[in-house]
Order: sequence, then C-alpha cells, then structure tokens
Amino acid sequence: MRTPSQTVGPYYSIGLSRRSCNELLLASDPAAVRLSGRLFDGDGAAVPDGMVELWDASGRRWGRSETDEDGMFFFVMAKPAASPGVAPHLELMVFARGLLRHQRTRVYFPDEAAANAVDPVLASLSEGERVRLVAEAEEDGIRFDIHLQGPLETIFFTS
Repeated sequence: MRTPSQTVGPYYSIGLSRRSCNELLLASDPAAVRLSGRLFDGDGAAVPDGMVELWDASGRRWGRSETDEDGMFFFVMAKPAASPGVAPHLELMVFARGLLRHQRTRVYFPDEAAANAVDPVLASLSEGERVRLVAEAEEDGIRFDIHLQGPLETIFFTS
C-alpha cells in the first residue's frame, strides 16, 4: 500500500532572517521607492503567513518581506534602470501555504508609460492582463497587490 504524499511546512518564520531584508535603501535616500501591497488567496482573503521576494531586473539586488496578519508586505528600494527595449521592472517571487512551487511575476512602474508600451513581455499580453502587472501610484510610493487566484489573479510566469 502506498502512503499519500504530504506537504510539511513551509515554515517561513523559521527561515526568515532576523534582520530587515525588505529595506534595501534607507527611506530618506532620494532614490528610495516604497513598494507595498497585499497578498490574497483565491477567496480574496489576506494571506497572513506568506513571503514575497523581490529581485531587480539585473538579478543583483534582492529583498524579502513576510506578510503580516493583513497580508501586507513592503519594500524600500531603488527603481531599476531600463534596459534597451525593456521597461524598468522588478521580479517578485511569492511563497505561501498551499503552493508547491513559488509563483513568479513582474511589477512595472506606473510612471513609465512609454517604456511599458514597448516592453516585449507586456506587449505579449492582453490589455486586461497588462494592467495587472503595472503598480498603482500612491502618495508614499507604489502599490502592487498579488492575487493568487480568482478574477483579479495576478499574471504569473513559468520561466
């Protein structure tokens, strides 16, 4: 008789470092941009025990933010520079209970309309999908909510 597989964990709080990994720049730095958002499950409920990792397009800058009881996460970082033919963006990896594999998405900047219009990844998506990858401007930075499933599901990539 075969034993069914089981998922043990993930135990993110054990693996999270005890130092702040989500503030890559001091908020007082003139180049600092605050990216905040909430992580939602398929029913629209906040995911209070998830983790979001941020990578800039070069893959050199990295940060990690756990979600709080309201599913909130945030980063303070520098906006990455544009590459030829590619709009400035950030890569996000999402880890949460129930996910056997992390989910990868991108965040584009709302003040980069011209660059976003010619970005090859955004150009490959429908208009409805494109808007789900562009953060919203807020008074203190930008906001990008992540929906794991449902009608507002974030666009996730496999590679």
